[in-house]
Amino acid sequence: MGLGPDVASGRGFTLVELLVVLAIVVVVLATAPPLVANAFPGVELKSTARQLAAGLRTARERALVVQADAVFEIEVEEHWFGVSGGGDRRTAIPERLGVKLVTADQELASQTRGGIRFFPDGSSTGGRVTVSYGERGYDIGVDWLTGRIRIQEVHPHG
Repeated sequence: MGLGPDVASGRGFTLVELLVVLAIVVVVLATAPPLVANAFPGVELKSTARQLAAGLRTARERALVVQADAVFEIEVEEHWFGVSGGGDRRTAIPERLGVKLVTADQELASQTRGGIRFFPDGSSTGGRVTVSYGERGYDIGVDWLTGRIRIQEVHPHG
């Protein structure tokens, strides 16, 4: 009873061949996320809307837990957002997405930077952040009375 043709003849993969294949896989995986984002901008848009909503919820929860005002801050030109009290931690917004902030005048730090303030009782100054790409977009709205955050699909240019 023999071992079979591959084992008997010593055929198989060498370590160098396996390393080359592994290197190719790493390169493909490293370049895949941007390719997916470019192929499916709607996925990137929806993901960003969810990240913004999560940031707003974090600010509201911080205000409730700490029993002090918390501010969701956003810079529409530089494409980032963060929550006061979170250090200098900022979350990037993809450059190719349009960003717009509607908030109370007293929460505007400049023409491109502003925030939505949450109070210890859960209420807020209210406002809306809109992210868009082409003819699609999402409004992430904050109800001033309840502090409730809601995502709604919109067509900003239609």
